[in-house]
Amino acid sequence: MSLTGTPFFVTAIVLAAAAVVLPLALWSKVRGPALVRGAVRLLMVGLAQATALLVVFVAVNNSNGLYGSWDDLLGTGDHVTAAVDLGRDGMAGLRFTDLPSSKQTFKPADDPNVGPDVRVTEFDGQISGVRGEVYVWLPPQYNDPAYRNTRFPVVELLPGYPGSSRAWFTSLRVQEQLKPLMQRGEVAPFILVSPRTTLLGGMDTGCANAPGRINADSWLSVDVRKAVMDSFRASRRPGGWAVAGYSAGGHCAAKLAVAHPDRYRAGVSLSGYNDPAAEKASIAAFDPELRRANNPLSILEAAPVAPRTALYVSGAKGDGFEAGLALRAVARPPATVDVVEVGGPHDTEGWSRQIPDVFRWLSRQVAADGAPTTSASAGH
Repeated sequence: MSLTGTPFFVTAIVLAAAAVVLPLALWSKVRGPALVRGAVRLLMVGLAQATALLVVFVAVNNSNGLYGSWDDLLGTGDHVTAAVDLGRDGMAGLRFTDLPSSKQTFKPADDPNVGPDVRVTEFDGQISGVRGEVYVWLPPQYNDPAYRNTRFPVVELLPGYPGSSRAWFTSLRVQEQLKPLMQRGEVAPFILVSPRTTLLGGMDTGCANAPGRINADSWLSVDVRKAVMDSFRASRRPGGWAVAGYSAGGHCAAKLAVAHPDRYRAGVSLSGYNDPAAEKASIAAFDPELRRANNPLSILEAAPVAPRTALYVSGAKGDGFEAGLALRAVARPPATVDVVEVGGPHDTEGWSRQIPDVFRWLSRQVAADGAPTTSASAGH
């Protein structure tokens, strides 16, 4: 039974209800010595509390997209088939244009919580040695004949840690918010891509390449991008790609954008951080070299030439805002950093409210390849 499915949630509710009724019905009927009666009654009370906690956990998990499967929850999932040293650029000396085709077959997602228009595939990354699922949502203009020669801009969406690849679609409802805005022409028609980021059991990859352990950076910035470009009419230019995330995903988004201006034009960090050590489960947290190499602030400071990258960083004081100010302080043209102070807790509800403003900003930073062939409206 799926961890995130409705059947499991309903089963948890039924068990909790039964655990409450059970002591009411049997409390006075328990027989035996006083010690035995006390132990049985204590067990019934404990069962009621445990099932109540189970209902709360499932509700919170479904709402925030923390764990997408039992393997993710138990820390038994391993999505790494190889982790060779790919070099500083994460390409093993290869050029992106020389990579063989990575066209994938995307099928409708079987999870009703993600919505009817979301597609998914699972594949082996040819560079990273990572195997994982990737969810894709196409904008309403994608099948409009007026856009038949357009390669659409793309935004990769990264969850926090722990976090499910479905979280942006299930918890933040990004596609539900953006579809009417795209139809009215208020934001650009982006392809939305949400790849798996939980790749090692019980550990946050920090979107890092760590030879011998994981090549998470190359999975996201090379393999996923290649598969999307080969499978859809997606932009093939860095100017047509952006990456956005919240919490640990925000850290990753900022890091990927400043580390790879040849792959992304913009990055969005919602309540993110700069130092990987802010997440104690990160594989980069306590390795000085990895920690420095995956800190977007260190990358900007050390860059001999400022990257052509635009960052949007939002957060509350003590929760991402200061990280944005630090990035803005060291950014040199053509790099830009827009910092927005927000209030509220560190949760998906707050990040969801920011989606319209974030994508209006992205619409000014990222562009499609080609233009509509007619003056047809974006509402088609």
